[in-house]
Formats: sequence, structure tokens, C-alpha cells
Amino acid sequence: MAQINKIESSEAKPMPENLKFKKEKDRTPVRGKFIFHEVPGGRMDFVFRAYKGEPIEKYSMADGEICTIPLGVAKHLNTNCWYPAYDYKDDEAGRPVCKISSKIRRCSFQSLEFIDVEGVAPVGSPMTGIEKI
Repeated sequence: MAQINKIESSEAKPMPENLKFKKEKDRTPVRGKFIFHEVPGGRMDFVFRAYKGEPIEKYSMADGEICTIPLGVAKHLNTNCWYPAYDYKDDEAGRPVCKISSKIRRCSFQSLEFIDVEGVAPVGSPMTGIEKI
């Protein structure tokens, strides 16, 4: 089961209504499967805070584990947990220039509930770098 620990933070200023709506929506619990592409069978620990003034929460999830987490955390796992793969390409003058060739996913969260929210469905493949010839 995913472990969640809250770390207290200081008080925040009042926020606008549209931000309150987003904040409440991101707190909606979502049930799904955590997939750790980087270390299959491993465990990932991370801390997360989406909005200033909220407590920082610590999460610990194992690969293949079914857990219930807030929607904002699920979006974070599917959109922000990647690292770039670099490749050298030639520019107009024929000089090699280092550019990002692809994004390699570290983990993802597959929702087991039907929700129509952009950012929860994983985008792309967990591994890239195979080129078609």
C-alpha cells in the first residue's frame, strides 16, 4: 500500500476562486496502478506539493502496486517524471549540436477508474531510442 506522510508548512495567502477549483479537483482521489519503468519490481519514494501553502506529502509506491492517490499526484507521475535523451545533430553549417532527441519515462500511473481528465492517461512509451531505418 502506498505510504503518505504529511510535512507541515507555513500559512498561505488567500487564493483566487479558479485556483481554489483546480486545487479541489487535484485533491480528488484516483485509484490506479503505479508502474516503475526505470526499476521494474522496485520502490519509488518522492515528496510532492502542488500548491504553495499546502503540506508537503511523502509518497512511497512499489512497481505494480494498486493504490489510491490524489489526482494531482497522478498527473505529476504521468507528465513530469522523465529525463531527456540527447543526440548530436548537424546544424546548417555542418557543426554537431547537442539536442534533446527523446523523453525517457521513469514511471507512470494507470487509472483504473474512468475519468475524463487530461494528464492522467500516460503519453508515449516508457523507453525510446529505437530508430526505424
